[in-house]
Amino acid sequence: MERLFRLRIPSLILLLAVFGLGWAQAPRVMTLKATAYTSSVRETDSTPFITATGARTRIGIIAVSRDMLRELPYGSKVMLEDLGTPAGVGKGRFNYLFKDRVFVVEDTMHPRKRERLDVWLPDRSTAIRFGVRNVRVTVIQRGRG
Repeated sequence: MERLFRLRIPSLILLLAVFGLGWAQAPRVMTLKATAYTSSVRETDSTPFITATGARTRIGIIAVSRDMLRELPYGSKVMLEDLGTPAGVGKGRFNYLFKDRVFVVEDTMHPRKRERLDVWLPDRSTAIRFGVRNVRVTVIQRGRG
């Protein structure tokens, strides 16, 4: 019994230190407007398959508006949940794209865009159907920029 008690105290102290000192934090959650983009020159720059970080576009890549780089720097890993259009229509309609997928911030949007993100999709028709939606963003790991 005494040995068991000795093992628990250091574990308890470690847990208190980690959570009490803020070393471990609950995931940050925010709601942002989201749109979708494809690798088209009319939607990107002259290198449509290369992101701002030099990565190739693929499912799981997102771009954020430049003002959001403070909150979601390059390399940040997030999970997304579709909350529907700004009018509240179609909640969850695009969750099939998001389910169990970790997205990585690898790109940025045009400087005129503020407080939003862009989900890379492989085809224009799905991107158009996606339209403008609200998404719940859960930060899994903050990037280092």
